[in-house]
Amino acid sequence: MKNIFIVVFALFCFSAKAQQATTADVKFPAADPSPADIVYFPLNAPKAKAVDLAKPVIKIVYSRPQKKGRDIFGVLEQYGNVWRFGANESTEVRFYKKVTIGGKKIKAGNYSLFAIPNKDTWTIIVNSETDKWGAFTYDQSKDIVRVNVPVKTLIKPIEYFSLTFTPSTDGANLIIGWDKTQVELPIIF
Repeated sequence: MKNIFIVVFALFCFSAKAQQATTADVKFPAADPSPADIVYFPLNAPKAKAVDLAKPVIKIVYSRPQKKGRDIFGVLEQYGNVWRFGANESTEVRFYKKVTIGGKKIKAGNYSLFAIPNKDTWTIIVNSETDKWGAFTYDQSKDIVRVNVPVKTLIKPIEYFSLTFTPSTDGANLIIGWDKTQVELPIIF
């Protein structure tokens, strides 16, 4: 019995030392200053229990840059230029069923979102190309739809670029906010 205990103890120590050596060799990247996030419609879809019927209709994966005291629209993000709709990789949207945006029917599938911010209106773009970094290789010929939406000026600035949904009678509204700017994109389904 004593011998078994010694063997088990030796194996445990050897295993712990081997684990320690391999994890010490791995260099993990630092946390991203613009963390990735996900928003669903309906908002509770990923938390739904098996008995619930709340299945996702839309899922958006995006990175959330911070204001950090900077002027954002018109300065950091120049008016009239295509913007990646967040930070890092281009923002991706998945429609789990057919939707209509700006009068255009869009099949279920994965797309990217871009925007052209201006002072009073934004052009929101749904593009067929995904898995790209930023808007550096944005290809307008792959646009599915472009929709102009009015800008609402906020009194209190929003620190992180933020997305959420509100329900509407015929679908949902994608609410976009950052700094003192908010826009809303109606999505029908």
